[in-house]
Amino acid sequence: MRPGKEIHFEISERKILLRLFDVLSVILSLYLVDYLFNFNYFNFSTQNFYWVVVLGIYVNIFGTVFEMYNLQVASNQFQVIRSIVLTSSVTALFYLLTPVFTPFLPLNRLQILYFFLAVFGGLLCWRIFYQAFLASYRFEKKVILICDREQVQELVTGLENIDPHYRIIGYLNSDFYEHETFRYDYVTNLSIEEIDDFIKQNSVSEIVIASQKTDGMTVPLYNKLLHLLETGFTIREYTQVYENITQRIPIQHFDKDFYRYFPFSRSNQNKLYLLMVRVLEVILSLAGIGIGLLLLPFIVIGNFAGNRGKLFYLQTRVGKNGLPFVIYKLRTMVKNAEKDGAVFATNNDHRVTPFGKFLRKARIDEIPQFINILKGDMGFIGPRPERPVFVQELSEVMPFYDTRHVIKPGLTGWAQVNYTYGETMADSLIKLQYDLYYIKHRSVFLDLNILIKTFSTVLFYRGQ
Repeated sequence: MRPGKEIHFEISERKILLRLFDVLSVILSLYLVDYLFNFNYFNFSTQNFYWVVVLGIYVNIFGTVFEMYNLQVASNQFQVIRSIVLTSSVTALFYLLTPVFTPFLPLNRLQILYFFLAVFGGLLCWRIFYQAFLASYRFEKKVILICDREQVQELVTGLENIDPHYRIIGYLNSDFYEHETFRYDYVTNLSIEEIDDFIKQNSVSEIVIASQKTDGMTVPLYNKLLHLLETGFTIREYTQVYENITQRIPIQHFDKDFYRYFPFSRSNQNKLYLLMVRVLEVILSLAGIGIGLLLLPFIVIGNFAGNRGKLFYLQTRVGKNGLPFVIYKLRTMVKNAEKDGAVFATNNDHRVTPFGKFLRKARIDEIPQFINILKGDMGFIGPRPERPVFVQELSEVMPFYDTRHVIKPGLTGWAQVNYTYGETMADSLIKLQYDLYYIKHRSVFLDLNILIKTFSTVLFYRGQ
């Protein structure tokens, strides 16, 4: 008989839940306003059902831009209210200003206020309910981990730091030669004989296998797992769980046979996808260069007053297949910033000028890279191109680092929208994990996700 389980939402399921009920709450709120007040702007009927579809699309798009579906934001009361205000304001504005797909502008200004308050109120009420009940520890997922004793702390913190509702409450030592009992924090050391009772008593949802030692998978343990699997119990492999939760590749748990089970995305060889991407890159590059020309007079004045030196900065970077190319940037640092040799840029780097800091925060310093994209040296999305000296250093200490070069480097990427500067080797390892995740899962939907997150980065002035 299958052990009893408590309700738990996976991270992807939470995001789907948030998107679906954001739209439903707004529609319900508008229906109530239409029922209780003389609200003539948004009427429900079968003839204008597409008004609801367009509204749902707007809520999801602008909710993504303003981080409504970032689970850390969704669980933070202050941050989510800010996101709700921005999302409802921009959604209402766009909905009012696109009468081809939406109702015509109301003549009564009070109708506009009703519409905004309905959108805002619907989102606010639903998100308060989500924080009070669905984002609470009532819905945590309890897990048993099978691993070596020395791995327990690393694996537990690695998963729980990403999803605090994913709790490893027990582990089974898979080290065949280690029989000493060990307890880490609240994680209980189990024996094979205790697993069944522990699962029932604690409503355990799944078992995660993380051991890299095959001799630890004894016949009794194998039979126990097989029995649980036959009863419908979920058993997963650690790298799969880690990848799903963190959306990056756990290369520290891979061996030298990495390429045997690292399936590169088919999009990397899909000619239609690559052609479509290239056409969009040319269009976006021309638009970006046009915006740069409009901003150029102000940049020249700011550079003269704040940087006092050359406006542009040229630097050699490593591109696709490891081939070097020259990247174009607006200069943001003082003169002779690397007179003592190349070093990683850091957050609040003292070499960055005040005007350069503004250019970086607004991502304006990267506008000249649209020329690189137009030339084909870079793509719009991909791993950020690194300097040859750093590539050599990182490749020597970090396995699979050169895998980043199987596609073009990008102006923005999965690592850039999910992580900060790579100030240390540990930071560079995390960014590599994100880059490999993009290479593995590259698709139109992931590209759109990165574009929206990049827009959020610029909008919230979070450039680096």
